Amino acid sequence: MAIEVNNESGLEIDERAILDIARYALTRMRIHPLSELSVIAVDEAAMEQLHLQWMELPGPTDVMSFPMDELRPPSRDDEEPVQGLLGDVVLCPEVARRQGEAAPTGHSMDTELQLLTVHGVLHLLGYDHEETAEKAEMFGLQKAIVDGWRAERGLPGPSPAPTTT
Repeated sequence: MAIEVNNESGLEIDERAILDIARYALTRMRIHPLSELSVIAVDEAAMEQLHLQWMELPGPTDVMSFPMDELRPPSRDDEEPVQGLLGDVVLCPEVARRQGEAAPTGHSMDTELQLLTVHGVLHLLGYDHEETAEKAEMFGLQKAIVDGWRAERGLPGPSPAPTTT
């Protein structure tokens, strides 16, 4: 997979972990190995501008996804995945840091960014959380992916509870 991580946030983030968890999520979702993804970390001002421009909502948010080719995971085991451009996942480390600190279990900004990366990738793949059933499916899948990634790397504990809405 061609995954590019660009940090324009001004904060130091674990770009390698973001790249690794994005690759793990795409592999687990059976996305074509030649598909492309971009992950960009921005500061609060840039995220607030994107949030207002695309969602008409004030203030910065934690993650936004901008799909390109609207790729979807294959629905059957014998179905071949389609190659294409997934799109962009935009992260805001400053918001992630606050959310991680405020979470019931309290966790680091980088842990929150890993969770948000998976969340953004799932949005690119057509998952949403507007309805109760959609939310249960998306957050269940998000937890399974993050937990699987953490377990494969020998990281302690399960994934943090989703803080994104």
